[in-house]
Amino acid sequence: MEIKVRNVDPIAVKKIDEMAKKKNISRQEFLKGQLETLAFFHEQTNRELQLENMLEKVLQMMGQCSSTMENMNDIMHELMGGDEPL
Repeated sequence: MEIKVRNVDPIAVKKIDEMAKKKNISRQEFLKGQLETLAFFHEQTNRELQLENMLEKVLQMMGQCSSTMENMNDIMHELMGGDEPL
């Protein structure tokens, strides 16, 4: 597919050319890569947010499990006489 961009500031084009030259690629290759990165950036950001939310939920659940296990341990200790270590 072809995309044309008109009326780009000459200073911006010069900077783009400099960045492409540093990578030893053409302006077209450089801009193609930048556009493709931009196209998938939003999708990647959404995935990262979903993973962060899932991680937070897992950490909360682990905290709840830990508290429950400590409570069960205390109850078992009391049932076994309270003086003897488990």
